[in-house]
Parts: sequence; C-alpha cells; structure tokens
Amino acid sequence: MNLTEEPDHVAWPETHYVFVERTGPFMKTAPEAWQTAHTLLPALSERNNVTGYMSLYKMGPDVYRAGFALAAPPVGLPRGLQYELFPGGEYSRFTLTGPYSDLPQATGRVFEILSKNNMALRSDFCIENYVNDPRTTPPEKAITEILIPTD
Repeated sequence: MNLTEEPDHVAWPETHYVFVERTGPFMKTAPEAWQTAHTLLPALSERNNVTGYMSLYKMGPDVYRAGFALAAPPVGLPRGLQYELFPGGEYSRFTLTGPYSDLPQATGRVFEILSKNNMALRSDFCIENYVNDPRTTPPEKAITEILIPTD
C-alpha cells in the first residue's frame, strides 16, 4: 500500500457539494451511495460544472456521503441528490496512491497514526478527495487524499 505516513496540514476551501447520503456500515453504504451518485452524474453535469469527486464521512453514527464538488450552487439539482455549502476547514492530509480497494486499510492506518501521535480530532466530516477522475484513471494510478479534521 502506497500511503504517506507523515500528514501535511491543509485548509480545505468552502465547497459547493452535492451528494447521496447513506447511514450504516461503510462497507455496505459507500458502494451503494456511489452507485446511485454515478447514475445521477449525467443529469447533474447537463447544467452544472462538476469540479471534483469527494466523499464525506463521520463515525458514530456512521454517515457516508458520496458526491461531487461544483463550481457554483447547483442548478436543476436531480432528484436523489442533496446540496450543501460545505464550510471546509483545517485538515491533516494523507495521500494514497493506488486502487480504491486499498482505502479501508489506508484509512485504518491513518487513524492508527493519529492515535499514536495523540492528534486531537475535531467533530466534523472526514474527506476522501479523489484527485483524478475515477471513471478514467487506472486503479494503480488513482490518487486519493484522506483528510482528517484535526485541531
């Protein structure tokens, strides 16, 4: 697994975000949410400039959002998608290069590193930012930023 183990600190910007939300175990809800989100992407893209792919998640209770960053507030939001202006904030960023199937192991490792270093977490959504287009990027070249809200 190709994961950076020393985080860098970044300020995530305010983001127009449309998403499909599911609650429950991530191994079940994440694939379901992404499957639904991808079916809605063509209709969303007809009237909106999609600038990125990202998921937001919280644990306890487990909330998973699969969605898309937009250049502006959505126009003609397709049924099944929700919108919010995500406020952003300060995050510790780890980067995974490789297939999305490595994300559960990588995220587990990130939380081990945070615990070992006694890093305080802010009560906010974690972010998975998919740097390159998941539809066209070969799995071994996929880059995912794992951003953890830290104080």
